[in-house]
Amino acid sequence: MEHRSFLIDLKKEDRVIRGDIRVQSTEGLHPILILCHGFKGFKDWGLFPYAAETLAKAGFAVISFNFSMNGVGEDPSTFGELEKFAQNTFSHEQEDLAHVMKGILLGKLPFSANMNTNQIGIIGHSRGGASSLLFALDEPRIQAVALWNSVAHPDFLSPAFKQELREKGRAYIPNARTKQQMPINATLLEDLDANPEHYDILTRLTQYDRPLLIIHGENDTSVPIDAAHHLNEASSHSTLHAIPGADHTFGAVHPFQGETFYLREALESTIDFFRKIFS
Repeated sequence: MEHRSFLIDLKKEDRVIRGDIRVQSTEGLHPILILCHGFKGFKDWGLFPYAAETLAKAGFAVISFNFSMNGVGEDPSTFGELEKFAQNTFSHEQEDLAHVMKGILLGKLPFSANMNTNQIGIIGHSRGGASSLLFALDEPRIQAVALWNSVAHPDFLSPAFKQELREKGRAYIPNARTKQQMPINATLLEDLDANPEHYDILTRLTQYDRPLLIIHGENDTSVPIDAAHHLNEASSHSTLHAIPGADHTFGAVHPFQGETFYLREALESTIDFFRKIFS
């Protein structure tokens, strides 16, 4: 297993994308998979390094990264940049993905010599699923998408929380693991309000003509499986893989305690999906 880190400086708003690339071998060309974390997530959380390694062992060049405004800075395991977290929007994440894609296409990332830029897929977990799908809808070079316990719409906050955001300009959401009160600014809603058609994933999916894999745990209480059914119904090119008993993280925890049966099923399904696409 070969593993190297990279950094992309966006040269504005003190934004930096920190990422990792894993390949099993530096011989030949590998299809590329971009792996996106979700809300209150980061590239080194729980299952993500293991998932990236497993996908790389299956023959893919795997790019995992932190969105530039996800709240995690130089310390890869703590939310040390909460002001950035507060200001994050889906537009910021689309811009981040565009910079990652630019790095791929221009050969600026580690192991670029081993990346097949004609075979690119994307994987998104939870809110990262919405960001992944939105990016793929606008980027024809993304040939296929896999969603892990994804939301069906960027507007994922509760009505009460959104009301508080609009009234106060900022509201807080607890992080049960770190005990932090994590701020969210009203700019998140303003971004959604300014681009309603762009963010209407379910409507846009009706025109999406590339393969979509929707993997969802039937016991997910963070994003109930109804979201997966809505996505599957909207797309005529999707496959829904429901995993009985699986929760929002396929039974994985942070710090990572090892692979679960549910995570193995999700990874095997994902690997089979992309192998067929890129065969």
